[in-house]
Amino acid sequence: MKHGKKYNDGAKLIEAGKFYDVNEAVEVAVKTGTAKFDETVEVHVRLGVDSRHADQQVRGAVVLPNGTGKTVRTLVFAKADKADAAKEAGSDYVGAEELVAKIQNENWLDFDVVIATPDMMGVVGRLGKVLGPRGLMPTPKAGTVTPDVAKAVTEAKAGKIEYRLDKTNIIHCPIGKVSFGAEKLQENLDTLMSAIVKAKPAATKGQYIKSCVIATTMGPGIKLNVAKFGA
Repeated sequence: MKHGKKYNDGAKLIEAGKFYDVNEAVEVAVKTGTAKFDETVEVHVRLGVDSRHADQQVRGAVVLPNGTGKTVRTLVFAKADKADAAKEAGSDYVGAEELVAKIQNENWLDFDVVIATPDMMGVVGRLGKVLGPRGLMPTPKAGTVTPDVAKAVTEAKAGKIEYRLDKTNIIHCPIGKVSFGAEKLQENLDTLMSAIVKAKPAATKGQYIKSCVIATTMGPGIKLNVAKFGA
């Protein structure tokens, strides 16, 4: 596979076969982010679990201390005083059955996070085939099915991200933008990795964190020394 000049220039900054400490890896990642736009820095964590088994699922959510650098659009399904609370908290969209119809009939998906009160999940469940494959279905584990919708909106806007295993037992998450600089990116990375370590299933056998790679949107991957995470 052929790569562009910027990618190749970035690759020259990475020592082949080396496993980097977190602080050094983040500094190198910032240097590789030379695109004309503010690249996202992403983390890819391979876990020693089998996502096919219910007792080895790893899923949760965490608020990154420095946010993600992305403007998050929230959609809240709620009624009465809960709907008012969501609006006061700054949710972009708030409603009930009429929003379900809008999504179903117009294929409307101009939002990044969906939040719902527990009593609305019967209604939201009709959207499972639309929201599920896009990772947008509200869940209690991610804190997006909650009676406290105002808090959920505030956290989503502040940089709350959801982490979950894909079919190959890898978690993919953004930890900010290149413009954040190494220090803020490291704080976000440490917060995310701590949450993943705490979410270790009791059924896990052997090494939990198999590998961890960080990379900018357009840049090459940088391997991390996973021993630091103690799992």
